[in-house]
Amino acid sequence: MFSINLVILIPFIVAALLPFTYRRFKKAHLGWFVLIVPFVLFVILARLIPSVASGKTYVHTYEWIPTLDFNFTTYLDGLSMIFALLITGVGSLVILYSIFYLSSKESLQHFYCYLLLFMGAMLGVVFSDNLMVLYVFWELTSVSSFLLIAFWNHRQASRYGAQKAMLITVSGGIAMLVGFIMLHTMTGSFSIREIIASISEFSEHSLFIPAMILILLGAFTKSAQFPFHIWLPDAMEAPTPVSAYLHSATMVKAGIYLVARFTPVFGADEVWFWVVSIVGMITLFWGSFNAVKQTDLKALLAFSTISQLGLIMSLLGLGSIALQFGYSADSVLYTQATFAALFHLINHSTFKGALFMVVGILDHELGTRDVRRLGGLMTLMPFTFTVALIGSLSMAGLPPFNGFLSKEMFFAATVHIMNVDIFDLSSFGIIFPVVAWIASVFTFVYCMIIIFKAFLGKPQPEKLDKPIHEAPFGMLISPMILAALVIGIFLFPNLLGQYILQPAMSSIYPTFGDSADLTPKISAWHGVNPELLMTIGVIIVGAILFKFLKLWKPIYGLFSSRFTFNALYSNFLASAVSKSNLITNRYMNGLLRHYLLYIFVFFIVTVGGYLFYSKAFAFDISTNAGFRVYEVCLVAIMAVAAVSMLFAKSRMTATLLNGVLGYSIAIFFVIFRAPDLALTQLVVESVTTALFLLAFSHLPDWKKEKLSKRTKGINGIISVAVGLLVVLVGLSVVDFNQFDPISSYFENAYELAGGANIVNAILGDFRGFDTMLEVVVLFIAGLGVYSMIKLRAKKEDENIEDQ
Repeated sequence: MFSINLVILIPFIVAALLPFTYRRFKKAHLGWFVLIVPFVLFVILARLIPSVASGKTYVHTYEWIPTLDFNFTTYLDGLSMIFALLITGVGSLVILYSIFYLSSKESLQHFYCYLLLFMGAMLGVVFSDNLMVLYVFWELTSVSSFLLIAFWNHRQASRYGAQKAMLITVSGGIAMLVGFIMLHTMTGSFSIREIIASISEFSEHSLFIPAMILILLGAFTKSAQFPFHIWLPDAMEAPTPVSAYLHSATMVKAGIYLVARFTPVFGADEVWFWVVSIVGMITLFWGSFNAVKQTDLKALLAFSTISQLGLIMSLLGLGSIALQFGYSADSVLYTQATFAALFHLINHSTFKGALFMVVGILDHELGTRDVRRLGGLMTLMPFTFTVALIGSLSMAGLPPFNGFLSKEMFFAATVHIMNVDIFDLSSFGIIFPVVAWIASVFTFVYCMIIIFKAFLGKPQPEKLDKPIHEAPFGMLISPMILAALVIGIFLFPNLLGQYILQPAMSSIYPTFGDSADLTPKISAWHGVNPELLMTIGVIIVGAILFKFLKLWKPIYGLFSSRFTFNALYSNFLASAVSKSNLITNRYMNGLLRHYLLYIFVFFIVTVGGYLFYSKAFAFDISTNAGFRVYEVCLVAIMAVAAVSMLFAKSRMTATLLNGVLGYSIAIFFVIFRAPDLALTQLVVESVTTALFLLAFSHLPDWKKEKLSKRTKGINGIISVAVGLLVVLVGLSVVDFNQFDPISSYFENAYELAGGANIVNAILGDFRGFDTMLEVVVLFIAGLGVYSMIKLRAKKEDENIEDQ
């Protein structure tokens, strides 16, 4: 049986092997080996298209933590198939492009390792049926994208962009996690399929709306929706293959996937419709409006990506309204908005991926992306210009390119929504087509900027760092394939609709029955209708605005940079850093005595205060066993040793007295018949004493701290209070009988864990996770120390070579 788990795991396995195998590829580019992974996965998934199109789904469950309902359950249906094909298909083209884009002098093993980690994480997101597993992969996409954005970490802008993307997307991910937990609280399940099947019973639950909003926060931050869009332009500091992959086809589409996947869960509620559609519309307009003023082509594409993501998001919101009315001829009409969203999702990945690669070619071959330094490249870079022309016109929504088809469907959806009677939508519904049309006008303008400013006009070789020349053929292969898809989809759109989009519609509208009713026939010519008139208006007005761009572009100067979301983010971050530094410097003063003081005072206030407030201090020592003489003597020895340490005048004396305390405790363990604990205590105490004595030669001279009487008095009071509190807690615990003791449970250690020694069974089985994580922490610390030593040795070797 086909297992999707393997599709997810293969990129991780190869990524884990790269650090050990990359040295074998010194003669050949490492990318040729890595390219095999996404290509093979794409072929495997492509072979399943006919079966998925016929309605078959693939489910595989690996029990992870079944007691907590955490199972690694993967689910392949029409919706996940679209995203999986984009992840592997575009991933193959991006890796092929990067082979010619990245120099062999780059740290290629790191780059491809991060890229494969991201690919595996994205596949995990779209295939996961369990909410907790989905969340793990979701955050892994943020971590791997952070590493990819900061790949050129010697650049301050790259580090800043990576940090910004990480903070915003991870914050949204945490909100999404809380939403997932709320969903589980309502439904009792972490399975998305089970939640979809039972959610109608919980639509009136008090947690329904909060869970919806929190999940949308996760989706909006990941897909750069307003006002969380600010991280995407700064993420453009990543290498162009990363931008073409993460920021046009995959990572930013994760939020789109989440909204589409949870539309059957929340789509029947009006709040979902309003929030998703309005946020999408605002993002659509704001992204297109800001794209026009950019002079860096990559920044222009970043804002255009924000705009296009808003378009897709708004369509998903508009299409969700069909779930509020149930299956009918009228509601099926509204599902066409969702169909347009999925269609444009694919179209956007093709033309935007091609455009990012074109901009990468210009930067790589000419040394600049600034449109003010470009011009006249059409005749000198004809292949690059052809791809740019196809991608730009498709993004502008012109025929004969696939963007025209989905843009027309977008206009049709906004027109249809005006007829819906919901929250007096008859009066507000006009906003949707108006905003859509205005945003499309700006989209047309910035597409013309790409074509006319960069490729037409007069060449400016004196402003370029390198002579104008066409890119190597290898670098052109990937964008040319994407450009061919742009035209091919326009010519044969219904092939895509039947085998790819139709099963995805069934996933989003599972209660609507036959998906064929949800799949409209796509045609290039659909008569003279409102959407065609809107397109003609976009072309006319857009051409006029582009012609007189210099006259109205100064309007952008009216927006002060002090009142932007970027400024808000920067001010908040700067304030948080300064305040945290101020607070940290107050207590991190280098004095161990102060650190212990904070710890002990906190212990006294929290533990002592709570126990006193709850009246938990209750004990009766009359029934306790009596004290034997040797026990009293041993306690006296320990008390004398502890007090004597306070007056010790050398480290040697203090260490030996501390050893007296430790070995005395070991004797107590022997008396109370705990040989394992006694042996452990003896070993630890011996090693600790030896390490203390070994470290003496590296420590500064002994200088006893001179303290005022007031400080000594405070220290004494706190010390006595801590000791007294520990004694009282110990005595109270002995007589605490409000709950059944757990000791009887561990007495069955042999039956439960197969261990004859209870202590070993507790450490190795009952506390297995805790012990494992302790070992992992020590392992990570060891790796850190080893890495620091190796880096220091490498730096010293470099300094010697320089001398």
